Amino acid sequence: MKTCLIVDDSRVVRKVAARIVRDLRFEVMEAGDGAEAMRMCRENMPDAVLLDWNMPVMNGLDFLRSLRREEGGARPLVVFCSIENDAEHINEALRCGADEFIMKPFDADILESKFAEVGLV
Repeated sequence: MKTCLIVDDSRVVRKVAARIVRDLRFEVMEAGDGAEAMRMCRENMPDAVLLDWNMPVMNGLDFLRSLRREEGGARPLVVFCSIENDAEHINEALRCGADEFIMKPFDADILESKFAEVGLV
């Protein structure tokens, strides 16, 4: 079974996303910030990461840069999920290694569509 790490400082967003991702037949891991997510990736690199931008401790962009430098860190497909949806933010996320970008709020159809676009489902 594929794994998806959901990284968001909002417990509510993590729970909603987890339900959607489980319905897509993923095993789900959750982290409340980028530093916690980095520790989890070092222990068990996921197949996919659903990543928030604005978080305490380590934001999504810093996490993504660190992830891509880790051994095996090029493998996970990363879908940024943020309210930061202007072209500058989207381009920066993609330059740093994100595979796709979705805006909050999102629903099951949007998430499934983006996962399909990057080859996860």
